Amino acid sequence: MSIPEHLGSGFGPLTTADEVLADIDLSSKVVMISGGYSGIGLETTLAFQRAGAVVVVLARRPDVAVEALGQVERVEIYEMDLSDLRSVESFANQWLATGRPIDIIINNAAIMAWPETRVGPGWEATFAINHLGHFALVNRLAQALSLTGSRIVAVASSGHFLSDVRWDDPHFEHDYDWWQSYGQSKTANILFALHLDKLGSNRGIHAFSLHPGYIITPLQRHIPEKDKIDYGWHTPDGSLPEGFKTPQQGAATTAWAATSPLLDDHGGAYCQDCDIAVPYKDTGNFEYDMNVGGVKPYALDSDAAAKLWQISTELTGVESFK
Repeated sequence: MSIPEHLGSGFGPLTTADEVLADIDLSSKVVMISGGYSGIGLETTLAFQRAGAVVVVLARRPDVAVEALGQVERVEIYEMDLSDLRSVESFANQWLATGRPIDIIINNAAIMAWPETRVGPGWEATFAINHLGHFALVNRLAQALSLTGSRIVAVASSGHFLSDVRWDDPHFEHDYDWWQSYGQSKTANILFALHLDKLGSNRGIHAFSLHPGYIITPLQRHIPEKDKIDYGWHTPDGSLPEGFKTPQQGAATTAWAATSPLLDDHGGAYCQDCDIAVPYKDTGNFEYDMNVGGVKPYALDSDAAAKLWQISTELTGVESFK
């Protein structure tokens, strides 16, 4: 995939989701978001709700979701666990039975830096939840995607710098490393969007992925406090570390990828700071490069995207885009 220059959205790294959606009327739209009750997911839900959409929140912990959103108008909460494909299928069947269309799906839920955990038939949990669960969800909901065009948005990360897909050992049967597992899953999110757009574009379905920025949220809850201090994620006065965003700012690129007409001709793009991300530039300083962001070539490899799609189809037993 060739990467165009910045599109000139008029937004930037400090833009909030409300600012992105300020002039967009979503009153006739249904937006579905996984994990939309915590961290940037919560801010994404609230921004779309304020813009007039009905927001369907998929929650592994529905009690927590109800506590956060139970009194908010036009928010519907459904229980679904991405680590359990039976739960994904059950929810999808429940939704399809209503006959309601979906205009936007936001694959937001994720885990990071978990101790080695196995789910389902022995799958590594981070790959299973961050990628395979969302893969199955979107495929099972394919017939509900709006006939007038839908967008699928995968919340990835500059964490994709940490690892390409481990083609010979995606489930870490050997040498588990929680940062590599997270990196692999974020690369998978980008490749998923790339190939989904290729398969769905003739049906008016477009897909995008994105780096939301660095945000302090419950996503980091499994990282030891000492490590957070070493990474510079704690400041003595409790202020945001340099280069970090607020959750409201972190939700902005998701909102932009889901709605911006500037992206109409750029399906499959990986976005950052409310624009298309630039190609990765290796300065020799990996930490600096990750902070700057951009996109690694292996994450936009169309052959790799097709290969991952086939593997995912075989693992989940689901394929609705052919």
